[in-house]
Amino acid sequence: MADVKTVILATNNAHKVSEISNALDFPGWEFKTLREMGIESDPDEDADTFLGNARIKALAAHRASGGLAALADDSGLVVDALDGAPGVYSSRFAGEDATDEDNNNKLLADLEGVPDEERTARFVCTLYFIDEDEREVVAQGKVEGRIGHEPQGEGGFGYDPLFWPDVFDGECTLAEVPQERKNEVSHRGNALRTMRFKIEVAEARKEGGLHQR
Repeated sequence: MADVKTVILATNNAHKVSEISNALDFPGWEFKTLREMGIESDPDEDADTFLGNARIKALAAHRASGGLAALADDSGLVVDALDGAPGVYSSRFAGEDATDEDNNNKLLADLEGVPDEERTARFVCTLYFIDEDEREVVAQGKVEGRIGHEPQGEGGFGYDPLFWPDVFDGECTLAEVPQERKNEVSHRGNALRTMRFKIEVAEARKEGGLHQR
């Protein structure tokens, strides 16, 4: 890998920055947020897919930084009983300036009367990475679960207090586990592990360490 690589994270969300930088701790890689780099980049996220919006954000940061490597994610909650909503509108489900509490309250209102067996949902995360050589890497992760009837837990953010992952067998929400445990099962954690593997393979091929068959 290169001795020094600055990677722009197309987000100023502290939770995402911590999770991404810890998962992709390649030697010589330095992660910087848009704010830390003094970059103004706020493109319209007008795609109708997670991949489309992640690509928009990463390419905008890549260009605004003069061609530095950039990584962006787009993630959200997909609820079966709501035909996939809130989906790509997860962060603004209750309006453009909605808080996490606003979004959670709207979700509970929309699911009022829906029985437990029909409250199936999943968190989905798509990561899009473009490096200084214009190479692109895409990874996706998800975690299946159900939506509860009231917030539970003080950790996490977004819809975490309402989401009961299947992997926990109904014991707790994503907001009730330590960050390290959440990273092991979360949609973003799964996507980051896939992204890490793909980048390692791409770097090895670049350096001649792997031969494609």
